[in-house]
Amino acid sequence: MSVALAAVVTSQTRAAAADKPSRPNVVFIFSDDHAYQALSCYDQRFIKTPNIDRIAQEGVRFDRCYVTNSLCGPMRAVIQTGKYSHVNGFLQNGNRFDGDQWTFPKALQKAGYQTAVVGKWHLGTHQAPQGYNYSEVLVGQGPYYNPPMLLDANGDGDRETIKHVGYTTDIITDQALGWLKEKRDPDKPFMLMFQHKAPHREWSPGPAHLHANANPKFPEPATLFEDYSDKVTPRQTQAMTISGHMRDGADLKIDWAPGNLTAEQRERYLAAFREENEAFHKANLQGDDRTRWNYQRYMRIYLASIQSVDDNVGRVLDYLDESGLADNTVVIYCSDQGFYLGEHGWFDKRWVYEESLRTPFLVRWPGKIKPGGVNSADIVSPVDFAATFCEITGAETP
Repeated sequence: MSVALAAVVTSQTRAAAADKPSRPNVVFIFSDDHAYQALSCYDQRFIKTPNIDRIAQEGVRFDRCYVTNSLCGPMRAVIQTGKYSHVNGFLQNGNRFDGDQWTFPKALQKAGYQTAVVGKWHLGTHQAPQGYNYSEVLVGQGPYYNPPMLLDANGDGDRETIKHVGYTTDIITDQALGWLKEKRDPDKPFMLMFQHKAPHREWSPGPAHLHANANPKFPEPATLFEDYSDKVTPRQTQAMTISGHMRDGADLKIDWAPGNLTAEQRERYLAAFREENEAFHKANLQGDDRTRWNYQRYMRIYLASIQSVDDNVGRVLDYLDESGLADNTVVIYCSDQGFYLGEHGWFDKRWVYEESLRTPFLVRWPGKIKPGGVNSADIVSPVDFAATFCEITGAETP
């Protein structure tokens, strides 16, 4: 078996296998830079995520999932190919992914699955995603509002740009649900990769959560003011401190709104932060007080962005229940890497620390995985996801 997930499935379900001969559907929900600390099924200090928590409550929570690269594009290439970056050739953001190589969606297609990817792709726009019957993906990183998306409706590489208006997390979910409801072949099993931009930097909340966490008082990490003076040189020269490297506008929303908003969206966005920003200007904070303010503002908007992800995960779970698909659908929630929430005085990711490399990993498979399980023993690596997807669907690996 490929990863700890497969071991759990095997140990709990040999008898059940004969009862459900149909091959399972797969819904792989993938967020961007979602810290495991910012999920209430892992840590209840900061946020409540009832919808994502459902996957853990009705399935299993893995506590030791570690990425091979704490960087967006390379991690996505690893998952597509089941190969480490030096083998699949995608070493850094901005590279062009070689879509001609073996990927697990191609294997699932060959095994009779209908496949789709919706949302963030981040493996280049030089070619349409291969191995998918349907794709609608953001152009590059994509904005938080009003995103253009590249649509390949028939999986033949013939793409058109669709300009959407609204909040990107909502739109990605709308398109994913649209495919599930209207655009797939209901007589075939399916695999949907449903990939959010949020909560990637610049952490913009959606309309429903712009006012969330106003005037926050989140607990500070013990290492918020960590001293680097006696540490190795890279720690002294990094560029991800909350105290010195956050941009007042784009990161902290001080008198700022995204440039591509409509007039109505812009006014709503600015109004959500106006009162707090006025108080900030009057306070004229310096030194540690300014760092504390930066931390609280960062947490306010980062966590509010996650609230929108949680809402939209709930929409998909509800549809699976209402449509009768839930009982034969594997639902997976994961992120492309972890994120610093003030630990070591940092935001961002990249470096080889627990907060950066560890990612949430939740799996629900009714009748196969016992609800409410916690696996704190096995180490899980996303490099094994491709082989695991093939194994649980009956597809072949190279």
